[in-house]
Amino acid sequence: MYVFYNPNPQSKLVGDCVIRAICKLTDRGWEDVFLDVALQGFMLHDMPNANHVWGSYLKQIGYVQRLLPDSCPDCYTVKDFCRDFNKGKYLLSIGNHVVTVQDGDYYDTWDSGDEIPMSYWKKGDQ
Repeated sequence: MYVFYNPNPQSKLVGDCVIRAICKLTDRGWEDVFLDVALQGFMLHDMPNANHVWGSYLKQIGYVQRLLPDSCPDCYTVKDFCRDFNKGKYLLSIGNHVVTVQDGDYYDTWDSGDEIPMSYWKKGDQ
């Protein structure tokens, strides 16, 4: 289920999870995604990793957000989400972290499978 994934050109492991996750979600390169999300941050006068900045970027390119139960015992972990949503691509929002799920696997620089996502994003026409 967990797959190590790090498209950062310098193999950095912290601070750019939003960019890494969007790279996997959209099949685009790190530099291109960084520039697009940074431009969105510039237009909104906030940092690229602010939830409303990258969220508005995803909306702009056709993704929709769905909420998940985030209070236990009804909460999903990333692993639970992967079992239930094992077809397609999704970006999970986990507090101050994001991770991409593709066909039941989650792609990250660390094993975030026990984390509890608050919402997921998917392409609007999927």
